[in-house]
Amino acid sequence: MKSCPTCNQTFTDPNLIFCVDDGTPLVSVAAPADETTVVSPSAGDNVRIPPPPPTEVYKPRDWQAPDYQPPGFQTSTAAPTRKKVWPWVVGILAVLVIGVIGIGIALAILIPNMVRTSNKNRSNPSVERSGDPNSNLNSSAPTSQSNNENSGPALDDDNATPPPTDKEVVLATLRDLEHEWEVANINADKQKLDRILADDYVGKSAEGKIHGKAEYLRTIKRDTMIQKWDFEDLNVTLAGDRATLDGVVRFQLRDQEAAFRFTDKFVWREGRWQAVGSEISRIE
Repeated sequence: MKSCPTCNQTFTDPNLIFCVDDGTPLVSVAAPADETTVVSPSAGDNVRIPPPPPTEVYKPRDWQAPDYQPPGFQTSTAAPTRKKVWPWVVGILAVLVIGVIGIGIALAILIPNMVRTSNKNRSNPSVERSGDPNSNLNSSAPTSQSNNENSGPALDDDNATPPPTDKEVVLATLRDLEHEWEVANINADKQKLDRILADDYVGKSAEGKIHGKAEYLRTIKRDTMIQKWDFEDLNVTLAGDRATLDGVVRFQLRDQEAAFRFTDKFVWREGRWQAVGSEISRIE
């Protein structure tokens, strides 16, 4: 005989191993002693022997007990754990934010330096040197009193080199600069003219027309008429970082000669002389 330690039911079927109700392993128990007194019938007695007890029939319950599992074994019914995605999203966003901040800092450092450099080197509108048909002739001359006066110092803040004070040295330097100016005019060398002329250059032609640097560079054309030129009666006047050069320039053209009296004004900037004004008049 076997008994279920969980529900305390007993079973006589020797083939049963597990409880049919809860699946618990059955344990063997001793069968109870048979207390029935057996009486031997005497001869002639009509004794009725009771039939043996009916065999127990086990019927399945209305519910199914879970299958028995050995101790220490547990079936996992939890759903598989999914990897979390939000930490990756947060990490990527953090990297992007740090990158944008880094770019912003770099631009904040670089842009002011670029602006300062651009302001230093850019060319502002000024006035062309000559306006007559022979526009490439050296019409260097002082600007009108209202446009360019040799008043007040104009030493550039970034210029660490003081202007020269020796008149002979300044005269020789400006004479060479005038020759460079004429060569640039004849060849329409805008790059050279851009360096010779200051950003605030103003020029007045023999006809009285005022031109700025931007128009000067825009309208300059190569001159094939001038064969040679020469300067006469050059005189320089110094006033601190400003200098005024006046004199006469004579041009030898293909079929004629032309002479002009000019006055050019210069200012000492960035360690060199730059033309800020010119005025010219034709000598008949």
